[in-house]
Amino acid sequence: MQAPSGCPFMNKEEFNPFDLSNPFPQYKEFREEKPVFFSGELGYYVVSRYEDVKAVFSNWKTYTSQNAQSPFKPISPVAKALMEEQGLVGLSGLSGRIPPDHTRIRRIVSMAFSLKRIKKLEPKIRDLAIEMITKFKDDGEAEIVKQLAYDLPALVIFMLLGVPENDVQKVKSWAESRLLMTWGNLSDEDQLIHAQNMINYWNYCQEMVALRKVNPTDDLPGDLIRLQEEGHEITDHEIATICYSQLFAGHETTTTLITNGTRELLAHPESWKAICEHPELIPNAIEEVLRYSPSIVSWRRRALEDSVIGGVEIPANSNLLLLMGSANRDESNFDDGEQFDIQRENSKDHLSFGYGIHFCLGSPLAKLEFKTVLEELTRLVPTMKLKENQEFKFAENTSFRAPTALEVKW
Repeated sequence: MQAPSGCPFMNKEEFNPFDLSNPFPQYKEFREEKPVFFSGELGYYVVSRYEDVKAVFSNWKTYTSQNAQSPFKPISPVAKALMEEQGLVGLSGLSGRIPPDHTRIRRIVSMAFSLKRIKKLEPKIRDLAIEMITKFKDDGEAEIVKQLAYDLPALVIFMLLGVPENDVQKVKSWAESRLLMTWGNLSDEDQLIHAQNMINYWNYCQEMVALRKVNPTDDLPGDLIRLQEEGHEITDHEIATICYSQLFAGHETTTTLITNGTRELLAHPESWKAICEHPELIPNAIEEVLRYSPSIVSWRRRALEDSVIGGVEIPANSNLLLLMGSANRDESNFDDGEQFDIQRENSKDHLSFGYGIHFCLGSPLAKLEFKTVLEELTRLVPTMKLKENQEFKFAENTSFRAPTALEVKW
């Protein structure tokens, strides 16, 4: 696929969007040399500078989010037919919707997914963190993903959504299938396996809603059904799609935040030492982790009309890949943006949770979980450090970046 006239072009050998092992040096080159270019591998315009990414997020009328959950690679005919049979087409919680539906549903979800409900979870999050860390703190070593970061966010979001503990592993595996089907680069054979998992996942979410119609519960879907019964305009299908979205977004990104954040803090021992000695630095350290090594390094939009980004003409109906992982290090907005600094004054200006009407509704919960984990790790295993000579591996996809394992010792 060739770039439109006047736009820089990069083929797969120059830019492989599915390789997230260490994209940051290349992001820097993009900002300096090709801040907007056309990816031949994806057929997307790629945007890398802070002001440009923020401007696209801000303008939902020109740049729709309706492609945010669309698969990058075409779904094979067999997998597509299987999914369509089960009504698994075009599902989106909030990130892929636009006003007026987005405004209506987000207002109702915000009433249920309130700070009060999130704060109610804090003691349970701390108990979980202490329980998990206590299991390995006398071992002198741990694998943080397997023994902490993988399960804790899932258990928390499942508490919020009322998922029984014995369903955690299967729902978590279904969520991984959704990640790979939407943001990955699967073979036709693998697509069929993951498509069936997504069908199971969607049926589970519909059943959650149906069960609460009969037996009301004190959880997020239960609250949404109560609001529906009080006259707020939200359908059973829309509630199921919120569950479908939150059962994925509510833990997958927090797993990556805990993993990335712990790794970055340990890779900068002076920062780890500082939060051990001064726990009050933890909230800003989390913002700096989100800026420097975000859970999601890119997101998508589609141009609804002809426009110009960074001096490049973008035709209507073009797809855009917004590199938040690059924007967050843009030195025009962050002094010494390639440096990790937990006392940076404007770390909160990162774009890792998006910007504008689609700013992540779950960001307070994600930050609360990581804050609690860091408070307990620094208290219970303050001498923790990275194991030497480990090779960090990352799942092949365009957006979700975290090592698949993180080995530590003390």
